[in-house]
Amino acid sequence: MEPGCDEFLPPPECPVFEPSWAEFQDPLGYIAKIRPIAEKSGICKIRPPADWQPPFAVEVDNFRFTPRIQRLNELEAQTRVKLNYLDQIAKFWEIQGSSLKIPNVERKILDLYSLSKIVIEEGGYEAICKDRRWARVAQRLHYPPGKNIGSLLRSHYERIIYPYEMFQSGANHVQCNTHPFDNEVKDKEYKPHSIPLRQSVQPSKFSSYSRRAKRLQPDPEPTEEDIEKNPELKKLQIYGPGPKMMGLGLMAKDKDKTVHKKVTCPPTVMVKDEQSGGGNVSSTLLKQHLSLEPCTKTTMQLRKNHSSAQFIDSYICQVCSRGDEDDKLLFCDGCDDNYHIFCLLPPLPEIPRGIWRCPKCILAECKQPPEAFGFEQATQEYTLQSFGEMADSFKSDYFNMPVHMVPTELVEKEFWRLVSSIEEDVTVEYGADIHSKEFGSGFPVSNSKQNLSPEEKEYATSGWNLNVMPVLDQSVLCHINADISGMKVPWLYVGMVFSAFCWHIEDHWSYSINYLHWGEPKTWYGVPSLAAEHLEEVMKMLTPELFDSQPDLLHQLVTLMNPNTLMSHGVPVVRTNQCAGEFVITFPRAYHSGFNQGYNFAEAVNFCTADWLPAGRQCIEHYRRLRRYCVFSHEELICKMAAFPETLDLNLAVAVHKEMFIMVQEERRLRKALLEKGVTEAEREAFELLPDDERQCIKCKTTCFLSALACYDCPDGLVCLSHINDLCKCSSSRQYLRYRYTLDELPTMLHKLKIRAESFDTWANKVRVALEVEDGRKRSFEELRALESEARERRFPNSELLQRLKNCLSEVEACIAQVLGLVSGQVARMDTPQLTLTELRVLLEQMGSLPCAMHQIGDVKDVLEQVEAYQAEAREALATLPSSPGLLRSLLERGQQLGIEVPEAHQLQQQVEQVQWLDEVKQALAPSAHRGSLVIMQGLLVMGAKIASSPSVDKARAELQELLTIAERWEEKAHFCLEARQKHPPATLEAIIRETENIPVHLPNIQALKEALTKAQAWIADVDEIQNGDHYPCLDDLEGLVAVGRDLPVGLEELRQLELQVLTAHSWREKASKTFLKKNSCYTLLEVLCPCADAGSDSTKRSRWMEKALGLYQCDTELLGLSAQDLRDPGSVIVAFKEGEQKEKEGILQLRRTNSAKPSPLAPSLMASSPTSICVCGQVPAGVGALQCDLCQDWFHGQCVSVPHLLASPKPSLTSSPLLAWWEWDTKFLCPLCMRSRRPRLETILALLVALQRLPVRLPEGEALQCLTERAIGWQDRARKALASEDVTALLRQLAELRQQLQAKPRPEEASVYTSATACDPIREGSGNNISKVQGLLENGDSVTSPENMAPGKGSVDWPCVGAA
Repeated sequence: MEPGCDEFLPPPECPVFEPSWAEFQDPLGYIAKIRPIAEKSGICKIRPPADWQPPFAVEVDNFRFTPRIQRLNELEAQTRVKLNYLDQIAKFWEIQGSSLKIPNVERKILDLYSLSKIVIEEGGYEAICKDRRWARVAQRLHYPPGKNIGSLLRSHYERIIYPYEMFQSGANHVQCNTHPFDNEVKDKEYKPHSIPLRQSVQPSKFSSYSRRAKRLQPDPEPTEEDIEKNPELKKLQIYGPGPKMMGLGLMAKDKDKTVHKKVTCPPTVMVKDEQSGGGNVSSTLLKQHLSLEPCTKTTMQLRKNHSSAQFIDSYICQVCSRGDEDDKLLFCDGCDDNYHIFCLLPPLPEIPRGIWRCPKCILAECKQPPEAFGFEQATQEYTLQSFGEMADSFKSDYFNMPVHMVPTELVEKEFWRLVSSIEEDVTVEYGADIHSKEFGSGFPVSNSKQNLSPEEKEYATSGWNLNVMPVLDQSVLCHINADISGMKVPWLYVGMVFSAFCWHIEDHWSYSINYLHWGEPKTWYGVPSLAAEHLEEVMKMLTPELFDSQPDLLHQLVTLMNPNTLMSHGVPVVRTNQCAGEFVITFPRAYHSGFNQGYNFAEAVNFCTADWLPAGRQCIEHYRRLRRYCVFSHEELICKMAAFPETLDLNLAVAVHKEMFIMVQEERRLRKALLEKGVTEAEREAFELLPDDERQCIKCKTTCFLSALACYDCPDGLVCLSHINDLCKCSSSRQYLRYRYTLDELPTMLHKLKIRAESFDTWANKVRVALEVEDGRKRSFEELRALESEARERRFPNSELLQRLKNCLSEVEACIAQVLGLVSGQVARMDTPQLTLTELRVLLEQMGSLPCAMHQIGDVKDVLEQVEAYQAEAREALATLPSSPGLLRSLLERGQQLGIEVPEAHQLQQQVEQVQWLDEVKQALAPSAHRGSLVIMQGLLVMGAKIASSPSVDKARAELQELLTIAERWEEKAHFCLEARQKHPPATLEAIIRETENIPVHLPNIQALKEALTKAQAWIADVDEIQNGDHYPCLDDLEGLVAVGRDLPVGLEELRQLELQVLTAHSWREKASKTFLKKNSCYTLLEVLCPCADAGSDSTKRSRWMEKALGLYQCDTELLGLSAQDLRDPGSVIVAFKEGEQKEKEGILQLRRTNSAKPSPLAPSLMASSPTSICVCGQVPAGVGALQCDLCQDWFHGQCVSVPHLLASPKPSLTSSPLLAWWEWDTKFLCPLCMRSRRPRLETILALLVALQRLPVRLPEGEALQCLTERAIGWQDRARKALASEDVTALLRQLAELRQQLQAKPRPEEASVYTSATACDPIREGSGNNISKVQGLLENGDSVTSPENMAPGKGSVDWPCVGAA
């Protein structure tokens, strides 16, 4: 791009096509279909159906390749011209010992090439200086005005470009040999590039790339000290070809490679002195005596001793041919010529330092033509993984963001900026033109080496598989036997960001197709074939220097040009981004180029269709003019297809016939010209058996097939018949024609092609006559089918005529199928949709209009007559309404058997449906009929809405709708009553039910409401019966009634009262349970209140206690023999309680006698045969730790039972109240089998009884508590009488006296108190078994608790231990 122009503007998008699955099945057919649109753009993109996703078949682990190296700014044509120009001008100064440093202007590298071109376009250096137009030059270079840049540009031009332009024009040198360095070793640093066909050969190892990098480095400006020390800086001598000073863009090379000196002298020519015999100094300068030595002076050392004539004759000026003033003679370091410094143009004021070369040497070196440009191969071999890692790393580092986040527009703009830049050298690598035969295709391929899955086989045979497309039947390339790499065999491409493919057209101007298997997009640019020559002209016009040295440059795929530049010169360009899974098609002679957005993998191949053949012939003529080699012989391809015309696709046969005709005519003309020249000898040659390089024209490089001219005397070459005068200088008699076919054989081949091509016309005439009935005879169905089969067998194209024939056959088949459905049996007709009468008439008309003779047309006429007769009967029946239902149904059945939809049959159907519906409604609403459900009525209403309207139907529908509305309203009310949280009283429900009695519909919610009301009434009756009985109702009965009443959806006033009574009873029971039951007790309240009837059996008692602990016991009420009915009778409860009390007493006495007879565990020895006590743990109690129950007299381990509290009050202190006497200790011990509950005070029990009397409910626990209370009061009375007797009174007085004596004594330690109490008290000896037991407990420390835990039993009633415990 030109300096200062705007950034890259993307061209318009190319067409994008998305074929359907049906279109996608025929690849070449679809491409031919879209060709009229896509060809106008040159390229197009095709997106396959979404589920067409071929698997990637490359063996990734074995895939290794070596990419090409691409330097981006060498790809663009205009940039390459600039770089080549800089190489030449740098070489010009380098030859003279100076290195080029490009100056900066306005902070940008000065474009020397553009400056030179603009100066030439403006009339040259002298004209611009004369007219003072340097400011215009600066303006054309897009520099801002007003900064005196024109003067700066003039300075740079004079210093760098002007000397080079003078030498290029030859204005400053004499006539010289243009090849003065034939025997000299060429410059080791500068080697131009070279390029082979399609980039297959590497370029030269030496390039100007390193020189370009050096000349862009900044150069330090000279200081004042440098100028003072170097007088040459003051003289500003810039026109001579010698080395230039620093700071002017040119710098003398440092041959000594010393960096500590600012200025060093180059090697100079030194003269070695030799003394002659006569004493005179004579010098002989020979080449072998010349030596290069470093010079310490600022000027060149001149020759000494000029007296020798030989010396004078050896060195003369090449301009003036004189040898005088030898102190001003310059010796060329490149040749033997000498020049006076004043004879040069422009003249030099003094001898320059360093290496100097004459104008002839400089011109010869600079005029050497550059070699062709090409890509060099990389030295590193990559795998797909290693290349991808390198590519992704490069892109992410370049753009400083993840690769998938870089916008494609940014990459595109940056690419075209880089290729147009002479300052930035960005190098990328591209794995291009990788042979799929060697490395494997990305598509699955059918071969014997691999076992493919069914899915892979499908893709392996798909026409869109790039291995298959070139060899499809419609493809021309399938007739070439050789596997032409890149054309018939796909090439693979592994790209990275910025890797590019340059402007080119395909070999032989063929189609190409590219598929991107995976990776980032590939950006394409395309130019249509109509603008191909225009593109070539524009590129040649803009970069003539490249095409002068390489005329077929665009065939080498090495040159880009910015699409904006082409578009600005009128070349139409389109673009597209090819994403993974998409195809890009390029059309014949459509130039295309592009680059990769990042790491990706693509595959491409060529293909040729019938429409390509004319373009292929034109391409051969184009190649002939360019003298470019052909990939294959076009004539051979045409003849090979013509040899087997029956195998050709018809379109292809027609195209081959046209090409063959043109080719035969041209061959006749050329052979006639050869005969006129006098060549009469000829011999047949099978050219297809010769290698291509043995049958190429030595003039135009085309591959010969039909004929060629050869010479007997010059057997090494041949020419095509278009260049018969360029074979050799031999006589025509020595030349002979080598031909493949005679002129008689070619018309025969052409005729066979014509038959194949015209076979379609013959068939088409038959079809046209048959379809248009031109001869007045309709063809049979079999005849038309035969014509269609012929087209299929002979592979005729899918033309409009063939489509008409297929459509006609389809219509005939459809008509025959409809007729068969009409005339076949009734069962067969029921499976097919019926025809309307109009459709029947249309069918008859269609059968009459089709160009096919069908005998079934008579059957259709018979059916039509039957339908018309049925219509008359149906109209008569409809006109006499109301007709009988039987007649209507009979007519309707007959109409259904016809298989035709008759309008009258529809009316009959409506009448029958109305009658049936009205009958159903009448039956449903009849008073005597069973009430139908609401769903049935709704169904009738829905059915009524579907049938045709009539006055009776409308009236029935209205009545039914009104009835349903009323029923649904009452149903809704009933549902509300059933589901509402607020229950309604029975009176409300009765009113609702009475209102619905007259509705003739079964209402589920009303029925449910009736049932609920019935249950509520029964419940109220049960409550009245219980409440009005002889006794208060039992709690269980009330709880049952409450549970039932709660479930009823009826508001019951009695329910609240019952719930309150039940709640009060439960509250009393809970209070009584807390009073009597121990914490976590396994007994119920009723059990502890009832007497233990089986208390006399120790084993039974123990087993029951274990069952109770495990939850397996029976209730004591059951043991009393009380049933649920007995519990409701208070008398039965009292009688049973008394009987249980008596049994309990008897059992206790019996148990005491039995346990008392058992030996004491405290005794020294036990008899083995006597029964022993068993503790609750199941072991025999023994030793001093055993305790004896005061009630049952059985023994237990002290550890297994609760130890009694010896003291009734807490432990007294030494200063508090005196200790209790031993007889005041609470030493009574009851075992767990006897002590089942707490023993509350009598006052507490009486309070419970008072509360029980207020309850209007009877509880079994209340009855038991009353009995127990009576029993306790009776025992209390007996105890009081016993205490009031004289014996007990005397004993109590003795105890009181003893207490006083004990309190009068001083208080000893607790142990002594206990000891004295046990040893000295005489009363204890006579106190019986209780005193003995207490004494035993005191003597045994393990069974006695501390006095602080003892409490007297004052104020409590001593309940019977078993019954009340």
